[in-house]
Amino acid sequence: MKKIFITLALFVAALSAQAQLLYKISGKDLKAPSYIVGTYHLAEVAFVDSIPGIRQALADCQQVYGELDMSSMANPENIMKMQQAMMLPEGKTLDKLLSADEMSRLNAYMNSLLGMDMTNPMVAQQMGRLTPQALSTQFSLLTYMKKHAGFDPQNLFDGYFQKVAQEQGKGIGGLETLDLQIKVLYQSMSLERQKQMLMCLVDNQEFMDKLADDVIRAFYSQNLEGLKEAMDRKIGNACDNTPEEDAALIGNRNADWLTKMPAIMAAHPTFFAVGAGHLPGEKGVLNLLRQAGYTVEGVR
Repeated sequence: MKKIFITLALFVAALSAQAQLLYKISGKDLKAPSYIVGTYHLAEVAFVDSIPGIRQALADCQQVYGELDMSSMANPENIMKMQQAMMLPEGKTLDKLLSADEMSRLNAYMNSLLGMDMTNPMVAQQMGRLTPQALSTQFSLLTYMKKHAGFDPQNLFDGYFQKVAQEQGKGIGGLETLDLQIKVLYQSMSLERQKQMLMCLVDNQEFMDKLADDVIRAFYSQNLEGLKEAMDRKIGNACDNTPEEDAALIGNRNADWLTKMPAIMAAHPTFFAVGAGHLPGEKGVLNLLRQAGYTVEGVR
């Protein structure tokens, strides 16, 4: 279920110690500190100035790393890769994947969200070939845009830090490749499981809307524990992520990043900007950094 908000890409100490998003990483073999900030991909760029010390931390670093090097997303080949990953296999459409009853429930959901559904030929042409996971992601984005007037998808919080680095002539890098993100976001579930999760979104609209609102509220409150609580919330049925799905989305990726971050930080003071859901919890990046021998302190 977390993947639905995974644009979102979005885990423990006391609440007072985690009511913040920016952390300094020092000690061990680092000659100068690096920093890590938790992001939310749909957050407004203006929120940057609500995070204490963030502009100074950015100024003190020589390079910026995100989950991805965002400049790679402008590459036509990568755009095509992403588009292809979001499409069903040739000859397949959603109406062939879903039962008549499931299509009826999906159409009712779409009408409540968009005022139109898959019976509209243009809608069916644009959305009917998307994988269930890609469609869930689109619905989450549209729900957010509906609730937040003035949302600008071309000016997102995630990309802001790399944009500043580029303007200042600083280095830019990514902890992951686009191929890995495509695998995690769109190819880690079977089509049958994707369909099940799409119907979970359709059939539990009230729960999912509240979950999304609580995630956003926790992020803007800089409350990592509140964010973790929301993302860990369960319905108590097959709609809940399996341990394997949680590992693919969060835990395995965090562990992989920790194999790369030490060398990156040792080479140059680095400003990391990654999804806030990757920071807290036993398997979160903050705890993994401490286990690796670094001092990790909130910036206030």
